[in-house]
Amino acid sequence: MSARPRRRTKIVATLGPATREPDQIEALIDAGVDVFRLNFSHGTPPEHAEAVKRIRAASKKLGREVGILGDLPGPKLRLGDLEEGFAVLHSGSVIEMSGDDGVGNAEHLPVQFAGITKAVNPGDPVFLADGRVRLKVLEISGPNVKLEVEAGGAVSSHQGVNLPGADAELPDAGSHDEEWIEFACANDIDLLAVSFVRRPSDLELVKSKVEAQGADIPLIAKIEKPQAAERAEEIIAAATGGIMVARGDLGVELPVEEVPGTQKRLIKLAGQASKPVITATQMLATMVKASQPSRAEVTDVANAIYDGTDAVMLSEETAIGEHPLEVVRVMDRIARRTEEQLPYGDWVFNRVDTKADDVAEAVAQVAVAATYRLGLAAIVVPTGSGRTARLVSAFRPREPVLAVSSNPATVRRMNLLFGVSAAIAEPWTRLRQLLDECALLAREHGVAKSGDLIAITAGLPELELGTNLFEVHRVP
Repeated sequence: MSARPRRRTKIVATLGPATREPDQIEALIDAGVDVFRLNFSHGTPPEHAEAVKRIRAASKKLGREVGILGDLPGPKLRLGDLEEGFAVLHSGSVIEMSGDDGVGNAEHLPVQFAGITKAVNPGDPVFLADGRVRLKVLEISGPNVKLEVEAGGAVSSHQGVNLPGADAELPDAGSHDEEWIEFACANDIDLLAVSFVRRPSDLELVKSKVEAQGADIPLIAKIEKPQAAERAEEIIAAATGGIMVARGDLGVELPVEEVPGTQKRLIKLAGQASKPVITATQMLATMVKASQPSRAEVTDVANAIYDGTDAVMLSEETAIGEHPLEVVRVMDRIARRTEEQLPYGDWVFNRVDTKADDVAEAVAQVAVAATYRLGLAAIVVPTGSGRTARLVSAFRPREPVLAVSSNPATVRRMNLLFGVSAAIAEPWTRLRQLLDECALLAREHGVAKSGDLIAITAGLPELELGTNLFEVHRVP
């Protein structure tokens, strides 16, 4: 057995200018990164293609598969060009906004969205500069929107524009992401995050484009719009890869006091549906500059883990921060300490909304419950698609879970699942071979030692096994 306990909560880290060199990527993997996020809102396809190559090379060198999450830009509204690159809006002033491509100033702001006049109504709020600048729509006049500046401040060219009151007239999520979807399919991206989802059909649009490329990439729905929070159960059901609680834009478009409760509800709903969830944005934001986080940030990370998140994500902390390695190490320490206090035994029976006729789910729950009843050392999960491992993870076992697959993409994707370590194995042709080799793999990967009892639960269609195999096996 490994002397150091395995961390169960997964760490997603965003690559950027501060971390794109090969030695930095290796150091981040060594520090504990499980999945790298490539933010397609920044950087070019050649730059991201090089990042993929470097991540794969580092994984091979270190002997540890890590996942790659591609984050689609989505239909984020942005300001156009401004004179001198910025403008200062003064509280109480009245300005105009229009969907043109001219150069703007403090009196007239261009928006890169021709339908702006149809997307808002008098009285609607409009937020700029990540919510620091607040406007209110006064009237629609021809091609212009007239607004009052309620809270002023500086805005810059191409900054985001948030329209919390708008819905139907906004572009669909994924509608402008064709280039990046093609890139993800061509470069074997493991997971795709769909930005600004508002309804399940947004995910279907992206899914159809992925399938048209002959690929099968699980989709993660980013919940960052009030409309998505309202339709969370439908969206979670449609999200094949899980959800991300993207608190940046969500915190702009919702009243800030509603964000903690919304986050807790989304994590709970994802758990009930056996879907993984990533909690993201500003988790350790102080460490973009400082070498230590604030106490409030540490508590924030811990509370997400207490609530049942599968993963915690670092954004600008690792993309542009001054202490990317240390921030991963801090996240690792917080997670390990928090995991000691989680209610694992209770979660086996009350976390997932179990369905009476779901055999796979029932077998996964039995496997986790057996670790307590029989004192099993670990659970080994041979799987083709990763679904069995996802179901086992959802019941939050205290003991280690080793998921093994002959599909490298499946192995990389399972790095997002709470409590699951993943490894590549040769394909099996016979059931007895599978059982015997799983026991050997448990010993080789340090989740059990000779003489220990382990659970093996499998979902392998090629052996005509859905997730309906459960065996207690002694490690040789």
